[in-house]
Amino acid sequence: MAVNPKKHEMPTQAPEVRAHNFEEVAQGYSMEIAREEAARCLNCKNRPCVEGCPVNINIPDFIQQIKQGNLEEAYRIISLSSSLPAVCGRVCPQETQCESRCTLHVKAKMDPVGIGRLERFAADWHHANAAEKTPKPEPNGHQVAIVGAGPSGLTCAGDLAKKGYQVTVYEALHTAGGVLVYGIPEFRLPKAIVAREVETLKELGVKVETNVIIGKTLTVDELFEMGFEAVFIGSGAGLPNFMNIPGEALKGVYSANEFLTRSNLMKAYRENPRTPIMKGGSVAVVGGGNVAMDAARTALRLGAEKVYIIYRRSMEELPARREEVEHAEEEGIDFRLLCNPTEILGYRNPEDPRDPKNGFVTGIRCVRMELGEPDASGRRRPVEIPGSEFELAVDTVVMAIGTSPNPLIKNTTEGLEVNRRGGIIVNEDGLTSREGVYAGGDAVTGAATVISAMGAGKTAARAIHEALSGK
Repeated sequence: MAVNPKKHEMPTQAPEVRAHNFEEVAQGYSMEIAREEAARCLNCKNRPCVEGCPVNINIPDFIQQIKQGNLEEAYRIISLSSSLPAVCGRVCPQETQCESRCTLHVKAKMDPVGIGRLERFAADWHHANAAEKTPKPEPNGHQVAIVGAGPSGLTCAGDLAKKGYQVTVYEALHTAGGVLVYGIPEFRLPKAIVAREVETLKELGVKVETNVIIGKTLTVDELFEMGFEAVFIGSGAGLPNFMNIPGEALKGVYSANEFLTRSNLMKAYRENPRTPIMKGGSVAVVGGGNVAMDAARTALRLGAEKVYIIYRRSMEELPARREEVEHAEEEGIDFRLLCNPTEILGYRNPEDPRDPKNGFVTGIRCVRMELGEPDASGRRRPVEIPGSEFELAVDTVVMAIGTSPNPLIKNTTEGLEVNRRGGIIVNEDGLTSREGVYAGGDAVTGAATVISAMGAGKTAARAIHEALSGK
């Protein structure tokens, strides 16, 4: 039977509708479409897609189960490798990982199989139809503490719990999920889905303690004193980066971290929120990654009349997922590429220091760029074009240029070595310079992808098991 050369389209809300609500944009495959998409898989012997997956999901096997209509078995296969399948199916950059290795794509030059969309379908089907809770393993007598309830911490917790470890996750915020709940908007990843995945881990026996800041409420040393035999640090990278240009202290300038946290976690989009956020007017978002896309599309849904993305390279170098860029363009986001901010402009009334408009953003000054020779990252380096400055009138500026690990844990844990960017130094097993202390995810690498953080959590869980099972 001939293979359909095209991947089945993902049903979505219409752009003119979704730009004004926070409901999920992608609607998910139907049973019929999922089985048709699964039928495109060649089930090839060498399975390059599995090598492209940071958590090594047995992709061809779960897809074959969907093809045959065995959806619970498909979910079981996925969950052997992934603790967060409904999340990964939505936010992982499959186009640069598993799908980029798909034989259909590499050799036949067709669209790759929609692996992420099928993973999402299987996970959603399970959560909607499964009658039984996840069985709880027999305890093995060992205790492990996890710092941070984000993707790496939850993955490490899930893998260890499946082996019978008594796992306690300590989360600084009031809700488990880390970047999944404070960073990724509702329209891309509904928070009910994250809560459901966390509930599955609790069914395995994982305990989650919220509002506990490791390094302040408790230290790593105190965790060992409490009887934990190993500690995994998956505290993420919550310290926002800024450009250090004039005007960044003006009212109306946010880090993307704060802007998204206020909207996603604190529900600032509701009427009379306890943690408000500036809404409406014109908004400039500086950056070109997924976080920048999330901030821009959130600003639009909060009521902005005009939203700009300001990025210093071209569309070809834009690091955000192609799907997110396309959705942003469809929704009317204005991309100002090959531009770089030099100053944020503000209002000041010298005749009336009590003027309530004093200190608020009025615009952003930028310079046009051109691409020069490649830099250390292999991308062509942006170079300023002299005399090309221009201004945009905006009311809000969101800086989405990356984050770094918070130094709190490093400063309160003697002997824990970090690199010059504040990332915790680990070996290939995730082991730090402290005995029994492991780390992974953004706390090690700086801001990266959800799936790479999950891969680090799996690696550390495997190393912790090897170390403790030998005792």
